[in-house]
Amino acid sequence: AFADRPSLLGIALLAYMFGLRHAFDADHIAAIDNVVRKLMQEKKQPYAVGFFFSLGHSSIVVIASILIAATAAAMQNRLDSFHDIGGVIGTTVSAAFLLLIGIANLFVLKGVWSAFRRAQKGERIADEDLDTLLAGGGILARIFRPMFKVVTRSWHMYPIGFLFGLGFDTATEIGLLGISAAQAAQGMSFWTILVFPALFTAGMSLMDTLDSTLMTGAYGWAFVKPVRKLWYNLTITAASVVVAIFIGGIEALGLISDKLGLEGGFWSFIGEMNDNLANFGFAVVGIFLMSWL
Repeated sequence: AFADRPSLLGIALLAYMFGLRHAFDADHIAAIDNVVRKLMQEKKQPYAVGFFFSLGHSSIVVIASILIAATAAAMQNRLDSFHDIGGVIGTTVSAAFLLLIGIANLFVLKGVWSAFRRAQKGERIADEDLDTLLAGGGILARIFRPMFKVVTRSWHMYPIGFLFGLGFDTATEIGLLGISAAQAAQGMSFWTILVFPALFTAGMSLMDTLDSTLMTGAYGWAFVKPVRKLWYNLTITAASVVVAIFIGGIEALGLISDKLGLEGGFWSFIGEMNDNLANFGFAVVGIFLMSWL
């Protein structure tokens, strides 16, 4: 496609790298890892959780790229208003989903800790009791279960990823749209422009799918023995709770600050944290790697 314009190969590589980096956004990692943990406890094999999440997320980017490429000048002027509306929806969905999962996992963590303490004292923990515990058997867990059960299949992550994508809150997505608009203005064919969002999707789906595959494999190893299952779930669930509530809370506070025009040292700090969620994504990956070790 770019045989007559080799400089576009560099832009194509950039679009692919955008996708790879975007997969490490903290909300991606937290959502995928939490859902994989939940589905594994339901004795499913959620290898494709990250794949469907990334497809849903990138669908927004592809659609917007098509719109901007088709009406480069007109849509470019309206991108800011679209960003504002979508930002509220996407951030709200992201924060609410992570906070609900984090709260549900908090009750699971309490039960796992109690069971682990009993196991340390030499009491026998039956597999059936452990599976019931990890599925969330307490009264408060039952209250949150309908929220926690939003995702029961890997493909259910597609609409969640789609809603997450409405935010357009990262430089990578805006950069990709800018590439599409610039190339459209230079007369590139409509179908050739779609190479860029396709490469973005390929990069993001690769890393997100790898994340859910590794998590599924790690849980498969951990579920061989009851005590190992307890210790692994205790470690990972604790990490999941901290990550989900922290990232969800930062997003929620950032949205409140932005819409209410709040100022001051604390709110400036929250704004900076939201601007650096990608860096938190790498930190989250590190936390889970250390947990596996």
